[in-house]
Amino acid sequence: MSIAAKYRPYYTYEDYCQWEGRWELIEGMPYAMSPAPVPDHQRVCVRLCLRLEQALEHCKKCKVYLPIDWKITEDTVVQPDILIVCKPINKKFLDFAPDLVVEILSPSTASKDRGEKMELYQSQKVKYYLIVDPKFKKIEIYQFVNNQYQPVAVNPDKQAFIFEETDCKPEVNLLNIWE
Repeated sequence: MSIAAKYRPYYTYEDYCQWEGRWELIEGMPYAMSPAPVPDHQRVCVRLCLRLEQALEHCKKCKVYLPIDWKITEDTVVQPDILIVCKPINKKFLDFAPDLVVEILSPSTASKDRGEKMELYQSQKVKYYLIVDPKFKKIEIYQFVNNQYQPVAVNPDKQAFIFEETDCKPEVNLLNIWE
């Protein structure tokens, strides 16, 4: 055990449920989800969420969610910016891997989204992971293939990107989500 691990606090889902404000918990380490996202982050989130909803309009199985608790283990709870879930959620939190996760980068979360969270989502076999960068107007799409994420598109230039590995195979127009 490293010296840092020996002395850092360790928390569980039970502790997490007592906290005020928005938090994430990764392997017992808390991360405050503040300050609130900046306006550019929120606008991109709304536009992308609307496009995903439209693409799933006729799908009975898959649903789009904004941040909800995804309890992965007793010491890991995350709140991705957007999720697509293709099975019913029967608890007050998600307790299985979603089909698609979107993280919209901000200066305070970019390294965590590209590092810890990407590795975490990959370990949970999330089929698609989208990293959206409002600053550089870039979307990176990763697909879970052969037990790891493979980049399948950066700034998709087709009219619609098809998420083939989900139950409803939505075709999502990712062009011009930037205002």
